[in-house]
Amino acid sequence: MPALLKRLLTKTLWVIVIFLGITVISFTVIHLAPGSPTDLQTTLNPEVSAQARQQLEALYGLDKPLHEQYFTWLSRLVQFDFGNSMSGDHRPVWDKIRERLPLTVGMNLISIILTLCIAIPIGVASAWWQGRWFDRASTVLVFIGFAMPGFWLALLLMYALGIYWPILPISGVTSMNFASLTPLGKFMDVVEHLALPIFIYTFGSLAGMSRFMRSSMLEVLRQDYILTARAKGLPLHTVVFKHALRNALLPVITILGLSVPGLIGGSVIIESIFALPGLGQLFYQGVMARDYPLIMGNLVLGALLTLAGNLLADIAYGLADPRIRATRNSR
Repeated sequence: MPALLKRLLTKTLWVIVIFLGITVISFTVIHLAPGSPTDLQTTLNPEVSAQARQQLEALYGLDKPLHEQYFTWLSRLVQFDFGNSMSGDHRPVWDKIRERLPLTVGMNLISIILTLCIAIPIGVASAWWQGRWFDRASTVLVFIGFAMPGFWLALLLMYALGIYWPILPISGVTSMNFASLTPLGKFMDVVEHLALPIFIYTFGSLAGMSRFMRSSMLEVLRQDYILTARAKGLPLHTVVFKHALRNALLPVITILGLSVPGLIGGSVIIESIFALPGLGQLFYQGVMARDYPLIMGNLVLGALLTLAGNLLADIAYGLADPRIRATRNSR
C-alpha cells in the first residue's frame, strides 16, 4: 500500500508540473501573436481615443507585465474561475464552454466507440487472412481514407446527400420545427443532423486505427506462444481473442489515449463546415477575436484531456496485459 501511494503521489506531482508548463507556454504564445482584444474593439471605431484604449487595457489587465497577468490568471484558475470573455457578450468563459461541451464531447465519444467497434474487427480479420481478398479490400479502403481530406469529404457528402439527394440536413443541430416534434421525433431529428459529422469523424480515424490493429496483430500472431496454442489444437476464437487480441491491443490503447485531446482540436474544421455550436467553433472564434481568457479556457481543457488520456491509457495497459500488473505489484 505505501508503494502504491508513493507511485500515485509521484504521478500526481508530475501531472501538476506538466500542466503548469503547458499553461506557461500557452499563455506566452497567445500573447506573442499580433493583435489584442483592445485592437479589435477599437481599430474599426475612428472615434476611440488613445486614452480610451488605455482605459480598456487597464480594465482587462493588459497593461501589466506578462508574468503578472499569468499569475493573476493562475490564481483565478485555482479557484475554478476561468474569467470573463473579452469579446461578444463578456460572459464567464466556463459558461460558454459548458454550453458547448456536451455536443463536441458527445459526437467524438460516439465516433471513438464506432471506430473501435469497426477498426478492431477489420484489423484482426486482415491480419488473420493476410494476403487474401478481405485484406486487400480493406487495404484499398484504408488508403482511400488516408488520402481523402476530411473537409473535402464533408463538402462532397453535403452536396450529394443534402443538395443533390436531400436526404440529410447539412447544418445545425436541430430543425426549425424542433419544439413541435415528439420526443422520438426530436431524437431522430438530432440523429439526422449529426449523422454526417459523426461519419466524417469515424471515417477519418478508421483508417489509421485499423492499420495499427492489423500491424500489431500480425506481430503477435508470429509469437511462439501463439504457434504453440495453434499446434495444441485450441479453437480459433480462443487463439485469436483470448491469447492474441489482448496483447495486440497495447499499441491501439496508446493511439486511443493520444486521440483524447482531439475531442476539441479536431472539431474545429468539421464544426465550422456544418455550423455546429461546439467547442471547436468556440475556440476558433476566440482565436480570431484574440479573446485570451476564452483561448486559455479551451487550452486548459485540452491539457486536462491530454493528461487524463495518458492516465487512462496507463490504466488500460494493466487491464489488457497481466504482465504489466505483475511488474507494478512487484515494485
